[in-house]
Amino acid sequence: MSTETHRQEAWLPREELESVRGRVPMLYVVAVPVRVDQSGEITSVGLLLRATDTGRMERELVGGRVQYHERIRDALVRHLEKDLGPMALPQVPPSPQPFTVAEFFPTPGVTPFHDPRQHAVAMVYVVPVGGDCAPQQDALDLSWLTPSEASEPGLLADMGGGHGVLLRQALSHLGHPV
Repeated sequence: MSTETHRQEAWLPREELESVRGRVPMLYVVAVPVRVDQSGEITSVGLLLRATDTGRMERELVGGRVQYHERIRDALVRHLEKDLGPMALPQVPPSPQPFTVAEFFPTPGVTPFHDPRQHAVAMVYVVPVGGDCAPQQDALDLSWLTPSEASEPGLLADMGGGHGVLLRQALSHLGHPV
């Protein structure tokens, strides 16, 4: 009996992806990019500004799907470099450990995390970046905020899909009361 399996390494076409999203939870990674000083203290948190499907502007964290046959670490680096630019120099350890896991549902209110397209499970990480960052692809802006600016209730409330909850959890995890 052969142990060889045949796989298709490419992303699914849009129609197939929509079908799968309706039947299978999708795996995501979310990164809270931070800058640290020489003593290791968080000096700033990076937030992206994007337009939603409805045209509303929202701040959000870096993130996206994990590809088939892709290591979690590689997915984190890929999404950080895609969103922050190739010179972001993310400092992802060899065996990254999430500080939380967020479960996004298409039905609002099941958890604080909502994604109308799908049921998704996201492992969430704090990742220091050391290089020059510039928003890439579909991000319109990248802002570096101090931890106190990032914990402002108005900013957290305006982050869609539960990203404000994740940012609040990240700041708390880093020792910054929210």
